[in-house]
Amino acid sequence: MANHGYINRDGKNLRAKDVSRGLQHCYNLSPFLAAFLSYGGFLAITGSFWKKIDLYGIGKHNRVEHDASLVHYDTPEGQEFAPIQIDHALVDKLIEDVRPSPQEVEAMKATPSGSDVRCLMNAEDVARARIRRENECRTLKSIQQNTARGEMAIILGVFEVKTASKTGVPVEWMKRWIGEERLPEGWKPTHVQGIFDVIKRNKSILAAIEKLRAEEAKA
Repeated sequence: MANHGYINRDGKNLRAKDVSRGLQHCYNLSPFLAAFLSYGGFLAITGSFWKKIDLYGIGKHNRVEHDASLVHYDTPEGQEFAPIQIDHALVDKLIEDVRPSPQEVEAMKATPSGSDVRCLMNAEDVARARIRRENECRTLKSIQQNTARGEMAIILGVFEVKTASKTGVPVEWMKRWIGEERLPEGWKPTHVQGIFDVIKRNKSILAAIEKLRAEEAKA
């Protein structure tokens, strides 16, 4: 949000209400969801709703931030804050976790380069990525697993588009947002994202994780 001016561009002296307002204006989150995320996050990080923090402070380890990030490596032992540099190899692996639908595959084959075909990331693709990272990283507590799913549940809802065969986020949008920390080119919010939307998608990701793990166990 700082890159687009929805919060202080320098990321300094942020208040919970600044973050809440930014979430509403940037992503069209409902007032309740935006307040829940911002004030709840500030309480977890600072122990107060009212203290100011810098953007870097949001990365305080094991408060809101957690290991097994999709695009950051785990916080080194003894460090108070998580790494802020995006690892682009992890971004590439995240995109590789997307499995195009049969219809998307056929559409790609029907075009010279497949470049005009929009490939979408959905809850099952996110589940695949979460399993991979949780297998690679230190064990997460259940509340951290829930937070990790919730983060992606929000984004699946905010950037959601639908095609004839799949509902999800265009991979080029995801790569720009998560890899470059910028909004997709030309994107504008089309709907309000509420807390019940996030809960529903979180459950969808969890169900997909359980399904994929069960399939792995049988293999």
